[in-house]
Amino acid sequence: MTVGSQVKQNLASLKSIQASLQGLALKSVNEQSQQMYHETMIVTEEIIDDIKKRVGELEREEPQYKGF
Repeated sequence: MTVGSQVKQNLASLKSIQASLQGLALKSVNEQSQQMYHETMIVTEEIIDDIKKRVGELEREEPQYKGF
């Protein structure tokens, strides 16, 4: 597995984690838990944005990673 495909696989995993956190936030009846899930979603979004930037860098630096 190439570095590019590993990074993209991690990105997909993070998006899945974020969706799970959103589901937990919606199902939670405890306001404190909802807040914790929401804050974690925000942090996850920041990480996702950083990794998306890295994917773009990889694709520019190494054209063979484009589209994987």
